[in-house]
Amino acid sequence: MTVDRIGLVVHGGRPEAVEAAGVVRAWCEEHAVRCADIDVWHDGGRRGAREEVEAAGDPDLVVTLGGDGTFLRGARLAAKNDALVLGVDLGRVGFLTEVSAADVREALDAVREDRLRIDHRMLLALRASRRLEVPEHMEPWVRYGRGPLLPPPQVRPDCDVDADWGIPLDVTALNDIVLEKLARDRQVSVGVYVSGRLLASYSADALLVATPTGSTAYSFAAGGPVVSPRAEALVFTPVAPHMTFNRSIVTAPDEPVGLRVLERSGPAAVSIDGQLRGVLDPGDWIGVYAAPQRLRAVRLGPMDFYGRLRERMNLTDAPAAVADGSPPPLWSVTTPPPADLDHLALLTSPEGSSPLW
Repeated sequence: MTVDRIGLVVHGGRPEAVEAAGVVRAWCEEHAVRCADIDVWHDGGRRGAREEVEAAGDPDLVVTLGGDGTFLRGARLAAKNDALVLGVDLGRVGFLTEVSAADVREALDAVREDRLRIDHRMLLALRASRRLEVPEHMEPWVRYGRGPLLPPPQVRPDCDVDADWGIPLDVTALNDIVLEKLARDRQVSVGVYVSGRLLASYSADALLVATPTGSTAYSFAAGGPVVSPRAEALVFTPVAPHMTFNRSIVTAPDEPVGLRVLERSGPAAVSIDGQLRGVLDPGDWIGVYAAPQRLRAVRLGPMDFYGRLRERMNLTDAPAAVADGSPPPLWSVTTPPPADLDHLALLTSPEGSSPLW
């Protein structure tokens, strides 16, 4: 593919990320590709994703250098411009990044020479009963330990604003949208709706709606299920609910999840991919649904999600099972799959001819 403009999102606090950024800039200079930094934290300003990508010249490839948090910032920018995003792995427990810092030059060559695959990742969109903002008197408190806040989300100009259906906000989430308590000593009380019907009213520390990609993030930490990032679904998970039913709910992508702050609840914060974007009062609500667009992430080979899950989560085998020795491959690793298995997503060997187990 033709790469004319690259945007860099760099974790400036990590020397290896700064060094890898130098490699990307050198590659761009060699191939006459424009390169610009678009890290939203560069000068501490409060700018939206649209302003960031315009300032960087509307890149067609966003390269992130850091961990999953850095990738999420880059994904927000790439989604705004429908650009590709390539994650360079400098994190510790990441699931989103693709290549190591040592391989960044080879990865850029592969993209330029069309030796790549594109993962289409589900994103979340949002409607709300009112515009999201952080009250001025709360800003110093909610900013503590978080870094600069992003500006309030704008209203999407391509959607209708309706008193019954709420305000369409110009935000997308790759991982999750979270409604969480603001006061340490008071949970939020929230009515949870699926496809417009009340599921239950919860009192909890937080309630979150995640994508399959985000199922290994906050949702997983709260006891939610692990969902293949290739799946299409919404995952609702309550965090420390004060009720008997504490299970996650997995809905179809066309079944939205609504969260209404109840009258006797305290205020609740709305976070989008870990970034605080607004505060809701009792009576306010948000509706979370699958976005029409998808994030386009660069992948250079087969995605071994379950191998990465085993490695990153330090999955260990049951002692009784280990006594039987290592299990053999489930299917052949030397011959192509038969016709009835040929349509399945099986990892292949480097030669591309057989499953890899």
